Amino acid sequence: MNHLHIWQPLCVRPRWMKWAGLMTLITMASAGGFGTVVKARQQGAGQPPVATFRSQVELVRVSAIVRNKKGRFVQDLTAQDFEILEGGRARTITDCQRDVPGISVALLLDVSGSMEAQLSNARQAGNHVLSWLDRERDEAAVFSFDTRLVAISSFVTGMQTLPEEVKLLTPFGATSLHDAIAQTARRVGAREGRRQAVVVLTDGWDNASRMSASEVSGIASSIDVPVYVIGVVSALDNPSTAISTVPVSKSPLTSSLSDLASWTGGRTFVVSTTADRSIAARQLVDELRHQYLIAFESSGQPGWHPLVVRARHKDLTVRARSGYIAGQSRPTSH
Repeated sequence: MNHLHIWQPLCVRPRWMKWAGLMTLITMASAGGFGTVVKARQQGAGQPPVATFRSQVELVRVSAIVRNKKGRFVQDLTAQDFEILEGGRARTITDCQRDVPGISVALLLDVSGSMEAQLSNARQAGNHVLSWLDRERDEAAVFSFDTRLVAISSFVTGMQTLPEEVKLLTPFGATSLHDAIAQTARRVGAREGRRQAVVVLTDGWDNASRMSASEVSGIASSIDVPVYVIGVVSALDNPSTAISTVPVSKSPLTSSLSDLASWTGGRTFVVSTTADRSIAARQLVDELRHQYLIAFESSGQPGWHPLVVRARHKDLTVRARSGYIAGQSRPTSH
């Protein structure tokens, strides 16, 4: 099986957290282009109101996936089996749920010029992802991008294959991959009632974005939208194959994009065969169906808060987003 699973241990502090502590608000332009990052606004100036409850404590939600030593999902844990550290300090867990009402997936298809040889394979991977969705419970939307984001299909239930319009897309132009991920994450983050994710179908190259991978991961992580990257490349460009001509350190799929995915609680797959694409799609959807949804009490301090989510049992591995921005995570209620 020639696909590569990459994630960063949750105890490692990502490089981008150095600047993320200064970021209190990120806004994205909507109509004709990609977002701009608004950094270091003074506290209280233009800030959205922080959700409050009768307990006067802001509750933050975080999705988590738990596996045992054999890599199998663990599904019988309770709140007492988890620990959440915010900036190194333990936070009180108020709720832990395993039920999954449905999945909301935004498929993001790279149609820039570099995808000319791989676009048909990317479409195949997208169809595999859609085929694993539940017709009744799950919803999906489809977006494409080169230097701008285009909505091909809005969020609907019952989508099992890509819209016909996707067959007419012709690869062309430069690539604003990071910008496209950021804008798509904000769109899927506005969906309520389902577990959300952005699934990116790309060769991994970006030559026109305004934003860096670390800035994008800050946006997606702050609103708890995991980013899954399916890297669609030839065997020669797949660092996990024996015939690869691209070292791991030189491929964005095993460096910057891999970091982006892991910091948001997502995952990277690098695939080069039909079998790889099918397996990656099934594993991706399976992960979204085996999430815990954990609510905990925020410290309430403004700005970026790094998170570590772990299980008390030492043989279990937890994957979750790496932080949140106070006052911007979607709250839960008692």
